[in-house]
Amino acid sequence: MNILDKIVADKRKEVTLKKYVIPSQQLEKSVLFERNTNSLSQALRDSNTGIIAEHKRRSPSKATINQNTNVGQVAKGYKTAGVCGMSVLTDIKYFGGSIEDLLLARASVDIPLLRKEFIVDEYQLLEAKAYGADVILLIAAVLSEKEIKELSNFAKNLGLDVLLEVHNEEELKRSIMPSLDMLGVNNRNLKTFEVSLDTSKELSDLIPDDFVKVSESGISTIEAIKTLKEFGYKGFLIGENFMKTDNPGASAADFIQQLK
Repeated sequence: MNILDKIVADKRKEVTLKKYVIPSQQLEKSVLFERNTNSLSQALRDSNTGIIAEHKRRSPSKATINQNTNVGQVAKGYKTAGVCGMSVLTDIKYFGGSIEDLLLARASVDIPLLRKEFIVDEYQLLEAKAYGADVILLIAAVLSEKEIKELSNFAKNLGLDVLLEVHNEEELKRSIMPSLDMLGVNNRNLKTFEVSLDTSKELSDLIPDDFVKVSESGISTIEAIKTLKEFGYKGFLIGENFMKTDNPGASAADFIQQLK
């Protein structure tokens, strides 16, 4: 069993438990459930920089990145820096995040928020909406074509933007469908955790222009972004690069300034 299989197996157990604790009907009564969402895909289309900055405390590949953060302060810092959106990791066991992090980020800023999570059930989409997300992530490596279709349609009905993440050509080809807004190429091999920007370069031509192209993982330099822009990418998800510093917001501001 690789790390991804372990995470997904644990996630299914977690969701089953959560459904007993907070039923779907309760989520739908949340104050935030009625709010109009912000479109990340539109923000990326309108931007020259395209930075989606991530809040991430740790990861299976790097252990601790930054355990001392206040997610609200980080969100405000990112907003001031001029990011297009913020990705908030809500997985507890492997990434040290929580659904409350999403709520705190939402209370602090009005920029598009992506719930970064291993989504396997419609319940998690209701939860994302109830806790203030604007965008959800679907990972092709853990979902069938049917599941991607059902989950993305469900998300669209909730007014959420959908970012689908792929790692290779096979995942990409079976996943392209009208209910997606953005196609993200993860440069990290989820089985080995090795990173290569060649993945984004190789898949770029296979992504139809209807979708906003997003490159994820392993992006740490201005040069990398300039190169990826030549391949049609409009969005760049950066987590560790900012989070490993004492002030992620200031790091993001400095990075975006250089990018301009």
